[in-house]
Amino acid sequence: MKVRFWGVRGSIASPGPKTMRYGGNTTCIEIRTDNNELIILDAGTGIFPLSQTLLAEMPVSANVLITHSHWDHIQGLPFFIPNFIPGNTLRLHGGFDPVSGKGIEHVMSVQLQYSYFPVREEEMKARIEYVTLEPGVPVEIGSAIVTPCLLNHPVVDFGYRIDCNGKSVFFTGDHEPPYNIYEPDDEGYEQYQAFVEEKNQVILEATRGVDVLIADTSYTASEYPGKKGWGHGTFSTSIDLAHQCGAKVLFCTHHEPTRSDDALEQVFSDALQQHSAITRNMDIRLAREGDCYEF
Repeated sequence: MKVRFWGVRGSIASPGPKTMRYGGNTTCIEIRTDNNELIILDAGTGIFPLSQTLLAEMPVSANVLITHSHWDHIQGLPFFIPNFIPGNTLRLHGGFDPVSGKGIEHVMSVQLQYSYFPVREEEMKARIEYVTLEPGVPVEIGSAIVTPCLLNHPVVDFGYRIDCNGKSVFFTGDHEPPYNIYEPDDEGYEQYQAFVEEKNQVILEATRGVDVLIADTSYTASEYPGKKGWGHGTFSTSIDLAHQCGAKVLFCTHHEPTRSDDALEQVFSDALQQHSAITRNMDIRLAREGDCYEF
């Protein structure tokens, strides 16, 4: 399998001289199975440069897995060039939105309203299909098995495990490890703690033994208290998950958009040092736009 990063910044695209080494595009990751089947994780601004490369291999059949519907994970969809060319297929996978009462098709319909984008879905030439997923229910995409796992974010948010020919990748999307919202002396503390422990166990089982774990590391441990409840992880929480699940490689991603590349490398180095007792024998990397990992 091949994993190529096309967007690794979180929340908002951050182009400029201070983000040139790791890239300024928002989340988009290309997965290629051993049979060269195309799976795309999220459709942030990074999907636009990815789509330019796909023009050399048309007709394109792209399976896009949307973790959740926040803008930085979907804003590139209207600019996915194969959508405008007959003979191509875009198959969009994602969760049901209980707020709108609609499936993943809502992501496209909202963005392509005529007030916000000059081309409506009916005018696109490619075949566009929608697959609404359920937590824990695997689906086949070519030779791969994709299993959604419900994670913790302010909206419905799926992590995805992709298994193919004995190889595996898990992508968390945006994820804040569940925590108890009650104080220890509160009446609901023990009951909610049981829920937290059960949820964390489900996530651990979903990630267990993966070859590649790609995880949300937006914040440092010291930054996290001021961001609690925003739905994002830290270097510490992701390193801990990778250690617990036995991931062979951890890629840290969803880089904080206000953090320069120099600052990013510094906080990464600090995190490795702080957790040196467990990171010494772990393969942990900063996700970098353009990098490809093959295994």
